[in-house]
Amino acid sequence: MLDFLYKKTKNNMKLTALDRASRIAIVECMGAKNNEKILIITDKDKYEIGHNIFMNALTLGFESLLVEIKPGKVNGEEPSAEIAELMKNFDIVFCPTAKSLTHTNARREASAKGVRIATFPGITKEVMIRGMNADYKKIAALSIKLKEILENGKHIRVTAPAGTDISFSIEGRKSFASKGLFHAKGESGNLPTGETFLAPVEGTANGIFVTDGSFAGLGLIKNTNISIKVESGFVTDIKGGAPAKKLIKMLDEVGKDARNIAEFGIGTNDSAKLSGVLLEDEKVMGTIHIALGNNVSMGGSVNVPIHLDGVIKKPTVWMDRKMLMKDGKLLV
Repeated sequence: MLDFLYKKTKNNMKLTALDRASRIAIVECMGAKNNEKILIITDKDKYEIGHNIFMNALTLGFESLLVEIKPGKVNGEEPSAEIAELMKNFDIVFCPTAKSLTHTNARREASAKGVRIATFPGITKEVMIRGMNADYKKIAALSIKLKEILENGKHIRVTAPAGTDISFSIEGRKSFASKGLFHAKGESGNLPTGETFLAPVEGTANGIFVTDGSFAGLGLIKNTNISIKVESGFVTDIKGGAPAKKLIKMLDEVGKDARNIAEFGIGTNDSAKLSGVLLEDEKVMGTIHIALGNNVSMGGSVNVPIHLDGVIKKPTVWMDRKMLMKDGKLLV
């Protein structure tokens, strides 16, 4: 086994499962080198995990800083200018926060400076421990394979048993493999991870998608699925009881562009489970997710301070009339 998993904490206590997960994130996933500086940005809701990463980074010998920020209101909300500037001055940044910093200008600008960044939106202790013990070499291989397939495609159609039937163009779009190994300058993604995703061409999505897995900001879908009608790339109607009303409120607070069809993603992590934590849910093998709002991080043109994903179970996916998934089973 790797020595870093057994090197004891500063007070010589035995490593916990969370310690081991933090060390895998630092050493394996981010490939931290001896002379690198590490920043951890967290909030009161995720402080236990942020502090654990910080303490393990110190014990492993890295110059590290832990910063606690005010919890965001929605996924994609920008941190303060001071935090955004701080992110640019480290080699590695970890962001275990209640709301996602993934699709923010702060993250993009730090990545452009060469900073390697791992975001953990909504992370829980259980998801951290389970997700960080996945086989990331296997996940990386599948995610990269899907990336190469999608980049040669022009059109996607998705159907699913709960009522999803939506199609959109992906012609000319770059796809992204969130493979969990961020070793090169400027690389970033979620941890735990395992997905391949892209931004559908703006204005081309039409149909209905029905989320029956989970939805960002709402958690697991338990009683009433959320049905979302899409016309010319924008959501025009949302049904599904109280959760749908909450979703409408979140979108209306931002404006029309929050209703943009921002992302299409395929889960590639066979260790992930539907837990109500979107960070994990969108990575579950056998699901796809469609997101609303900001798509700038994946090469789109809609830059709004919100990004919300909805997870769909047992999808069938066609690319240019060739079936890629059938009832949740990948055929590639």
